[in-house]
Amino acid sequence: MDIFLFYIILVLFLAVTVFLGYLGFRGTKELHDFTLAGRSVHPYMMAISYGASFISTSAIVGFGGVAGVYGLGILWLPFLNIFLGIIIAFLVFGKKTREMGEKLNAQTFPEFLGKRYQSPLIQRISGMVIFFFMPLYAGVVLIGAARFIEATLNIDFPVALFVFSAIIAAYVITGGLKGVLYNDTFQGTIMLLGMMILLFITYRNLGGIQSAHQALAGLAWRVPQALAEGGHQGWTQMPQIGTPVWWTLVSTIILGVGIGVLAQPQLLVRFMTVKNNRALNRGVLVGGIFVFFTTVVPYVCGALSNVYFMQTSQDISFNIAGGNSDLIIPLYINMAMPDWFVYIFMLTLLSASMSTISTQFHTMGTAFSRDLFARGFAQRKNERRDLHVSKLGIGMGIAISVILGFYLPPNIIARGTALFFGVCAAAFLPPYVAALYWKRADRTAAIASMVTGTAASLFWMLFIHLATSAQIGLANYLWGMDSLLGYPFTHIDPILIALPISGAVMAAVSLLKPPPASG
Repeated sequence: MDIFLFYIILVLFLAVTVFLGYLGFRGTKELHDFTLAGRSVHPYMMAISYGASFISTSAIVGFGGVAGVYGLGILWLPFLNIFLGIIIAFLVFGKKTREMGEKLNAQTFPEFLGKRYQSPLIQRISGMVIFFFMPLYAGVVLIGAARFIEATLNIDFPVALFVFSAIIAAYVITGGLKGVLYNDTFQGTIMLLGMMILLFITYRNLGGIQSAHQALAGLAWRVPQALAEGGHQGWTQMPQIGTPVWWTLVSTIILGVGIGVLAQPQLLVRFMTVKNNRALNRGVLVGGIFVFFTTVVPYVCGALSNVYFMQTSQDISFNIAGGNSDLIIPLYINMAMPDWFVYIFMLTLLSASMSTISTQFHTMGTAFSRDLFARGFAQRKNERRDLHVSKLGIGMGIAISVILGFYLPPNIIARGTALFFGVCAAAFLPPYVAALYWKRADRTAAIASMVTGTAASLFWMLFIHLATSAQIGLANYLWGMDSLLGYPFTHIDPILIALPISGAVMAAVSLLKPPPASG
């Protein structure tokens, strides 16, 4: 790799990023510019920003690596991403969210829920969930980007993590949501181009679509013994139903993220940035195409990396990566792709990370200022103060995320993403759906649902779900065992337990109270 040439490309990329951040800074005059970009965002920009904020290094590096381990069964996730995350989200939830958000003059997702249920407490609870749990998601995205920078440029991981975070912080703090949206559009376009090229080169190197997939199917005998005993049947088949591998793939990876996307605060607020419902209709096609290429391509290439490594190194991807699935995609790109594509993919990965992390940082900052500070310590409205506090909140969120990036364990990118999506689904999805479509739902039911959903998620993570409870160690410290229940509960993702409980509480508490006088 010509480092000098790459640095020229990188400087040009960062120059455009700085310029777009400056445009965002110039266009941010008031608080609603910082939080909602003035509610006048172009449909293409909104759709690309939505997709780019959703698809990050978690999808490309983390879930691409998971595909390298578990195979093409993960392609059920892009189906849910497009069907639920784009079609249902835009057409069913997006229109009502935009209309109600404008009517309520809500500028954040917690404020949307708080005003709909006429409850400052709901706004504060939502803000706390976002501010204290989103750094986990931001941390795993930072890890994905920093690991690729480390592998490509031979830079120490801590240096890569710190510098990358500082660059994003600069334009998020100064440019607000407008700076984020401008850069998301630029970065999302690069992501789309990079994924198209990656798919083409992968199939060309492996002799075409048919040859590549036939070769992958023929590798079933190379599945590691531990995975085979856990239900893995090869990279072109779903695992055996009910086995540990099946539960991990279906409940955590596919359903955890596929359902959780409907309750992501940083995505839902995008619906309130456009002028009308026509803009959402126009955004469906753009968003669908974007999500298709940015999910299907890394998952297919992650699985097919096994064919490449068998042909060149006589081993499967997981072993080549030293047992760390987070390294499969970086190693595949650096070893299998031509040098010129490494430059493109580096920019693709930087774009994926920056677009997602900038949105997360912005969401954490507005949650701190608008939903915790303004509703907690300072009840009187003061837009200039709230703007400064938002920037302080962004800085705090960045610091927490970077610290987590240093200490989170290997193989965490995909799992950390799924866990955050699951917490959001359990805490927010029932109150959010009810807020849009059920007049009988009230604040008591919403509070009970949010508290119960969050508590159930945390309990299941800490004491039941083996992948997290064993790493955290609290269950072992208190009771001398990694999980309080046996199989299959140890492998069932928290979302499959906490979300039904949260929804049941929402419905039960609402129905126990008399209906409103209007009926």
